Amino acid sequence: MQVRILGCSGGIGGNLRTTSMLVDQDVLIDAGTGVADLTLSELELIDHVFLTHSHLDHVACLPLIVDTVGPMRRRPLTVHCTSATRKILCDHVFNWAIWPDFGQIPSQTAPYLVWDEIEVEKTTDIDGRRFTALPANHTVPAVGYWLDSGQASLVYTGDTTSNDRLWIAVNRIQNLRYLIIETAFPNTEKQLAIESKHLCPSLLAAELGKLNQPARIFVTHLKPGAGTQTMAEVEEDAYDFSPRMLANGQVFRF
Repeated sequence: MQVRILGCSGGIGGNLRTTSMLVDQDVLIDAGTGVADLTLSELELIDHVFLTHSHLDHVACLPLIVDTVGPMRRRPLTVHCTSATRKILCDHVFNWAIWPDFGQIPSQTAPYLVWDEIEVEKTTDIDGRRFTALPANHTVPAVGYWLDSGQASLVYTGDTTSNDRLWIAVNRIQNLRYLIIETAFPNTEKQLAIESKHLCPSLLAAELGKLNQPARIFVTHLKPGAGTQTMAEVEEDAYDFSPRMLANGQVFRF
């Protein structure tokens, strides 16, 4: 399994792209602005999108993907998400006012988009690759994902704050190799992190203290303008865990 980081920033500007990861050639984890850097032929190959939650920085390109390549594909794009996330997107995005409902286009029997509702701890197997939803704690219904190739695993927390349920699940993963975890704000904005249900470096260190499995740890979702400060604090507060900053274009093979 190969995961290429298309976007990992908490915002845009310059070369910054919001969250999206391309798994092999046919699966997206989230659909932030990084998806827009893919070529048309690359977009056409995407068969599945797994969404962590409904916030714009994680779904911004989803409506555009369907509109762009729907007519070129022989089968619909499958969007995997919780029932709550599906409802939010259908009510507020694919509602004919913001964007057409591509679950009905070009017809109800042959749409460009179909939904697959998932639940926490439910595993979806795609050609031997296992995608399992993990619990997250955010301001809207949200999940993270465990990607298992059979040989090794990568966990992506999605947007979350302190969350004991996540670590119970992660600590059961015997072949864990990579952990991608968010840290949106510096410690100077700890209260904002708490209120918006994100992490800051001090909260990150406390969460990593609950991890009982060895893993290479990467920090994502840094807010533009505060990335240098936040990573300096991460390196100080979570020094024992050797976290690194996730980079756009980075590739994980496992």
